[in-house]
Amino acid sequence: MGVPLRQQLTVAKYLLKQKIFGVKRYPLVLMLEPLFRCNLACAGCGKIDYPDEILNRRLSVEESLQAVDECGAPIVSIAGGEPLLHKELPEIVRGIIERKKYVYLCTNALLLKKRIDDYQPSPFLTLSIHLDGNRDRHDASVCQTGVFDRAVEAVEMAIARGFRVTINCTLFQGESPEEVAEFLDHTKRLGVEGVTIAPGFSYEHAPQQNIFIRMRDSKELFRKVFKLGRGRGWRLNHSGLYLDFLAGNQSYNCTPWGNPTRNIFGWQKPCYLLVDEGYAPSFRALMDETPWHKYGNSKNPKCANCMAHCGYEASAVEDAMHRPWKAAWVALFGPKTTGDMAPEPKPEYETEAPGSVPVKVRPATRIEAVE
Repeated sequence: MGVPLRQQLTVAKYLLKQKIFGVKRYPLVLMLEPLFRCNLACAGCGKIDYPDEILNRRLSVEESLQAVDECGAPIVSIAGGEPLLHKELPEIVRGIIERKKYVYLCTNALLLKKRIDDYQPSPFLTLSIHLDGNRDRHDASVCQTGVFDRAVEAVEMAIARGFRVTINCTLFQGESPEEVAEFLDHTKRLGVEGVTIAPGFSYEHAPQQNIFIRMRDSKELFRKVFKLGRGRGWRLNHSGLYLDFLAGNQSYNCTPWGNPTRNIFGWQKPCYLLVDEGYAPSFRALMDETPWHKYGNSKNPKCANCMAHCGYEASAVEDAMHRPWKAAWVALFGPKTTGDMAPEPKPEYETEAPGSVPVKVRPATRIEAVE
């Protein structure tokens, strides 16, 4: 796992506290989206179709830090949009670090060379650079040539200046295992701390809908990638059981409250991937009033092919706490890449008419990490 021991211990202490106090629903990571404006128009993005009056809005420093305090998660992922477009972002980042929270600043890196002096290296700050594969794949994904080379240059610059740097990679239709393996080899040569990797979620508002991978195809792809990766020393910034889930060996349902989202509209229900489910006025209202039973890949057709780490990393972590021997086995030997896959969750919803609300009709046979 490409995560420093200090951060692992902080998260472990936080998890233990939740268990001691009997908290059933708790956040692991706060997704803070202080703006939707971006300097790219990626093919798989669901946030680029807002009108200018929305794209011009920003969360203030006070609103951002209030969200951090309300939520209480030990990790804050700052996304968007392109966060570096936010003029007050350095002050937001400083405020989060002062609270001893770990910040992952997600960026396409086009502005990083210009903005880098606004930030100081810190064990609490990680620059999470968006790269969806090697040069041709990434430039096609972001619909602009030359972006890969500029991002790699920014990665090298940030590492040279002493920043923690990770890569955030999303996989889309048409990826080959060899291509993904070559990309992960490249990230290792760059010397980044780790890589987060997951199949892209099929945003309803994304301009291109034919680029997203179906769940079964995703599992087969990851099995082949992990098989190629034996002994290659990749540093993947995930828990072992989440990687095992990607390879089709675990049958989890989503834990959407594990990664709550605060953006310019409020607290997004149930997660940042579903944009039309409404908003709560506070974190407490989000946790208490969201109909969580309606979401997850067995519970809602919109979630049917989702394997994103924002929902399933928390499920994997919860499972590891209940079954530490299973987590230890995967940590030692890696995800299984042969044999039968775990059964996929059986649908618990009916969709008798377009736009109908998913209705639970029967229990599914699966491992459910969180009640």
